[in-house]
Amino acid sequence: MKETDLILSKLPYQKPFLFVDELLQIDENEAKGTFTFDEKLDFYKGHFKDNPITPGVILIETMAQIGLVCLGIYLTLNEDVSQIAFSSSEVEFLKPVFPNEKVTVFSEKVYFRFGKLKCKVRMMNSKKEEVCSGTLSGIIIK
Repeated sequence: MKETDLILSKLPYQKPFLFVDELLQIDENEAKGTFTFDEKLDFYKGHFKDNPITPGVILIETMAQIGLVCLGIYLTLNEDVSQIAFSSSEVEFLKPVFPNEKVTVFSEKVYFRFGKLKCKVRMMNSKKEEVCSGTLSGIIIK
């Protein structure tokens, strides 16, 4: 099994709350992955009426799953870890993400120490425009 497939198999999510289609690259300092927001996702029915866009909280969750949790799993592959808990975010939203749009998430480790992982994360649309970026943190629970 490829290392990226192993990491994806360890994600603690499933559809409809899995926001990772592909993990393109990962090492001890960064992660890169993609997700396409299918127009049939339930939240589009009400956000916003007659003009659906992806909620900011879902964009943060997508960045966290790819940029924080996948990287945390990679960094602890040889350890006994039960889960990675999301602890904080500071994100700026620059452009909307519409139904059927594919995004790419880039994450760069700021630090990983004392069980805390902090990353700089950004999301780009298919036009290579930054749609949001910020800092995410999580705690590794053993």
